[in-house]
Amino acid sequence: MADFGLRSYQEEVVERALRRENIIIWLPTGGGKTRAAVYVAKRHLETTSHAKVVVLVNKVHLVEQHFKKEFKPHLGPEYKIEALSGDSGQKDFFGKLVEKSDVVICTAQILFNALTTMEENKHVELSDITLLIIDECHHTQKEGVYNKIMRHYLEKKLREEGKLPQILGLTASPGTGGAKILEKAVEHVLQICANLDSVIVSTKNCTAELKEKVPRPFKSIHIVDKRAQDPFGDHLKEMMQKIHDFMTLPPDFRLRECGTQEYELDVITLGRRGEKEQNRILAQCALHLREYNDALLINDTLRMMDAYRSLEDFYDTKTDNSIDETDDFLVGLFQENQVKLRKMAKNPQYENPKMGKLEDALLKQFGPDPESRGILFCKTRRSTRCLKDWVLHNGALQQAGIKAEVLTGAGAGKSHMTQNEQDDTIRKFSQGALNLLISTSVAEEGLDIPECNLVVRYGLLTNEIAQQQARGRARAPEAEYLMVGQTGGQEVHRERINELLEELTGQAIAKIQEMSPHDFSAKINALQKEALIGSDIADTHKMKKRGRFDASAVQLWCRGCFKSVASGSDIEVIKNMHHVNVNPDFRKHYKLGDQIKIGKIFDDWEPGRKIHCNNCNKEWGTEIKYRKIALLPNIAIKNFGLETPEGRMTVEKWKDVTFTAEEFDFEKYAKDNFPEMTID
Repeated sequence: MADFGLRSYQEEVVERALRRENIIIWLPTGGGKTRAAVYVAKRHLETTSHAKVVVLVNKVHLVEQHFKKEFKPHLGPEYKIEALSGDSGQKDFFGKLVEKSDVVICTAQILFNALTTMEENKHVELSDITLLIIDECHHTQKEGVYNKIMRHYLEKKLREEGKLPQILGLTASPGTGGAKILEKAVEHVLQICANLDSVIVSTKNCTAELKEKVPRPFKSIHIVDKRAQDPFGDHLKEMMQKIHDFMTLPPDFRLRECGTQEYELDVITLGRRGEKEQNRILAQCALHLREYNDALLINDTLRMMDAYRSLEDFYDTKTDNSIDETDDFLVGLFQENQVKLRKMAKNPQYENPKMGKLEDALLKQFGPDPESRGILFCKTRRSTRCLKDWVLHNGALQQAGIKAEVLTGAGAGKSHMTQNEQDDTIRKFSQGALNLLISTSVAEEGLDIPECNLVVRYGLLTNEIAQQQARGRARAPEAEYLMVGQTGGQEVHRERINELLEELTGQAIAKIQEMSPHDFSAKINALQKEALIGSDIADTHKMKKRGRFDASAVQLWCRGCFKSVASGSDIEVIKNMHHVNVNPDFRKHYKLGDQIKIGKIFDDWEPGRKIHCNNCNKEWGTEIKYRKIALLPNIAIKNFGLETPEGRMTVEKWKDVTFTAEEFDFEKYAKDNFPEMTID
């Protein structure tokens, strides 16, 4: 193993995998889990007849990262390695690709699709694979795609149907699953072991080396007192009270304290109730109250001007779209107070003290050492943009040489980054052109980011897994991991809880590793049988729910104005992904908005423009062009309500609707709309 550059603790954790056992490698972030997996793959390829290795990742950017940084350099000269994600046209020939390759690195969804399709070019069987490596395998639970793949595995295992691949899972922490006591934490980790049909291994004999090579950063918590006065926040609360007075709150409904996550949950529930009861006053007031509450939360974390701008951006979309007196009141209330709010937001006397504490922390690190690198983690994409703006306009931070850029998840929205933008930002950070990444959780897990001197968690409430992964980014010698929180605030409380949960995770794993092989195997087998029975029951329930009503008996109405605009029978599905309205009369109900820019090319479809309700301007989805000729409205069900034979309801995802949509028939569509065309 020496020629491969493995450390002693890595050699220890791969021993059982080299004996062809199914294992989960538990090592901290920065401990070299991927390198250990590459070594196992190499030995497997050398010693296994007709070997076929598939590496699964849970995020698109990790496909290329694993390919370029680890598997290609170490295995490329001797073996054929392919990397593909949902963006790649090769996914349509996945079965052939697996057949002709030694190692395939892909997103988990591609393998799941290949297991469940009957198309010859795409289909694979688990028996085609001899080693299945699962990165960030703690996600193998509930309805995650990793777990769906492993259910196929477990079904074949329990029915003794053919060969199965060896499993190698990688994780920095399986977590406790929310458990606060040891017994429940053990159950959670055992369930992950059962889902992966694997034992969990960690270093026992080389812990000193692991601590030396992957040192824990110095940790500090910076506590800030609340603002002595907050006239801006107080004025927002006064405006919220006026909205409370305008709407008639149901007598059985109570709103908790505004400016909290609890209040946000309350107004979401209130809004859904308003929609279900077709009470537009209640629904719209709840929508606007949520925006005010968001502004209060931003005011608590960022600058007052950031909070003001969040409201200004929201009302910019509402000004010209009034359809009744509720809209007139809500828009008018903001407009009447807009000048006063803006003036308050500009008053430095009442600025957020957390920002001052954050500035001190950054200056302490970057002032004496301009070669420092850091990551600033925050909650939302909006927060990353606000903090970047703050850094760029802060004279002291600029003088200290801080060069900051945002790093957020890839996606189609204008606030998302493209994959190329992500790669470019990380490359600049690696080369020193940038020295501070302001990131959402995308940088916590998996991304290959250089060693950092400083990791800051700012305004975050997350679980113990995310906390450990963020801390693991502070890998440079004498690195610091810090958080900024308010006296008595939830962030500090959550940080303390996470520390205890991290210890509890270690205790749970130790308890499992103490089990005899017989007891462990018996427990795992029992959990696997229970899981499959539960899965079968859940699938049956979903099928019944999906077929509960005939599609023609369901009407779709806009959640903005409650106008009925479509029948369930108008909806058809393209490749189990796009839900399109094929009724040409639907076009009269919407108007077009901005062009969608995704930054990547798809084989058979391309994005068009956003679509909005003609009546109230609520965004409904986007148009897409399918196979170059079919221009169709692709609607997001979260923007519509359903009128069913049993009453009104709202759902956030298509999988939860109570009717079955037909598969889109392209040939029929083309024949009906372009009769002169010949379809190949």
